[in-house]
Amino acid sequence: MRIWLVALLFCGVLWAEGTVPLECNKIFEERKQELELKLEEVDEARQAYEALRDATEAMFKKKEALLAKKEADLNATRRELEKKEKQIAAMLEENRKTLEAIRKAKADKIARTYAKMKASAAAEILANMPVQKAAGILKSLKPKVVGQILAKMDPQKASAVTLALEGAQGKSSD
Repeated sequence: MRIWLVALLFCGVLWAEGTVPLECNKIFEERKQELELKLEEVDEARQAYEALRDATEAMFKKKEALLAKKEADLNATRRELEKKEKQIAAMLEENRKTLEAIRKAKADKIARTYAKMKASAAAEILANMPVQKAAGILKSLKPKVVGQILAKMDPQKASAVTLALEGAQGKSSD
């Protein structure tokens, strides 16, 4: 009976030891599966993050390239406008010089015309003009001719024209 008791005890111990490793292995397998699922979720999240990051970088580079192109276009337009502005300024200066030359030629022609006239005819014409206009014409003539014309004018008109001549010469000498 002792042998049966020892055998029974021995079988009980073996049976108890055999079930514990099976339960531990089962728990470890379940935990392993849970960890693998979590690892898959983390990997999917990492892949989604990398895809989002790559898409964001691509969009940023595209926007940056577009901005650089627009900036280059604006700079080109600004340079073109500056070039046209310089051309316009040069044309304005050329037109101003041409206009001044035309005015001078016109004044010289009028002066030559009045210089060729008789003093009495010139005095009569100038007497019917506004004082400033008459003074402008007389200013372009030689002093001897001016004196002859003023001598033939009405004294009051000649006085007003002389004062205007004096003012015009004072302005031009300032």
